[in-house]
Amino acid sequence: MASSTAPESADERALRRRGLTLALLTITYFFSYMDRQILAILLELIKADLRLTDTQLGLLSGLAFAIFYATLGVPVARLADRSNRRNIIAVALALWSAMTALCGLAQNFAQLLLARIGVGVGEAGSSPPSHSIIADLYPPEKRAGAMAIYSTGVVLGGGFGTMIGGYVASLYGWRWAMVVVGVPGILLALFVWAFVVEPRRGLSDPARAADTSPMPSVGSAFAAMWANKPAFHLVMAVTITSMIGYALAGWGPSFLQRSLSYSVREVALIFAPLAAVAGTVGGLAGGAIANRAAARYGLHAQSWMVAVLKLVALPFMIGFYLTESQSLAMVFYVLNYLFASSYLGPTFALIQSLAPLRMRAMWAAVTLLVINLIGLGLGPTLIGILSDLLRPVTGPEESLRWALVAVGSATPWAIWHYWRAGVLLRRAPAD
Repeated sequence: MASSTAPESADERALRRRGLTLALLTITYFFSYMDRQILAILLELIKADLRLTDTQLGLLSGLAFAIFYATLGVPVARLADRSNRRNIIAVALALWSAMTALCGLAQNFAQLLLARIGVGVGEAGSSPPSHSIIADLYPPEKRAGAMAIYSTGVVLGGGFGTMIGGYVASLYGWRWAMVVVGVPGILLALFVWAFVVEPRRGLSDPARAADTSPMPSVGSAFAAMWANKPAFHLVMAVTITSMIGYALAGWGPSFLQRSLSYSVREVALIFAPLAAVAGTVGGLAGGAIANRAAARYGLHAQSWMVAVLKLVALPFMIGFYLTESQSLAMVFYVLNYLFASSYLGPTFALIQSLAPLRMRAMWAAVTLLVINLIGLGLGPTLIGILSDLLRPVTGPEESLRWALVAVGSATPWAIWHYWRAGVLLRRAPAD
């Protein structure tokens, strides 16, 4: 007898499996950040092995990776707004994972630079299509929470990259650490291809899904984003915040080893787990609070919430850089991560809520282009240059400390942009 139950529609299937899709996209982001940030715990070992300067290490950590990661994100996003986003993510994941493993074979600066560029090329295909999929699966009032879950990939990836990389490197050297972290991502790519759903565009925005206008050009996407004043301030805020965050993430392990006399293994087994836990709690709590704030007060409250939490985190970040005490450094490190990790989910959710439906991946790519060219590209690179310049004045043990203090002092600038974005959102709420 034929079943009277109607067959499941594609939309119903997408919504039923959105939890699994979000989980796999978060794990993919975890691997992206782990492969990106593993270099941080290995910098001192690579410096000694390949005889590099801090400026060269800064280029490897920042600009060399960021230029290709950021600029290729735009054409990838253009493709993602037209074609299957799941397949793009799966191919990108396999590519950057293989290139991470190849970093372990580098015999000089040039070879390591090329491998890191390959990692950047691969990772360009991850975040813009992921943001677009999540925005289609979750309505505006739940989007910040979903983005916050996705954004835990940053702190968990950075934490586990440091833990695994540092532990393996302490036993077998930095080259094996690269291989151990890179290879599993190739297998994960198969799971992403098999189980991530490709939702209908506009699935969670019925009022906007009827938009049948032609696909906008890249230039029009840029122009529309910069013309949207709340979006402009959000991009400025997250870019400055990311520059400071990437500086800490990229050079924090080296600072702990140089200025506070921690070993590679101690950084990997003590600080990395603490950062992962504090960052995850802060990110998830920030997303949950942002959802409630939006439901009660409007979307503008999310931007103000981030401004307040960044202000709370600021003295702990500066205290971490300035203290001479190992115990206080640990406390300041954890408290900074707890409050400072709240910004990604609400920021990306707000930008996706402001974006025209057919520009979502493009707006994500434009955001990531600016974040990564300036934040990731400039942050770690600037720290390396400043450290080398300050070395004759402060000595080799303290130059990195004062370089980090100088960059971290830009935090109030980011806070102002979050506040201003909230003001503008309150005056003219998103659709």
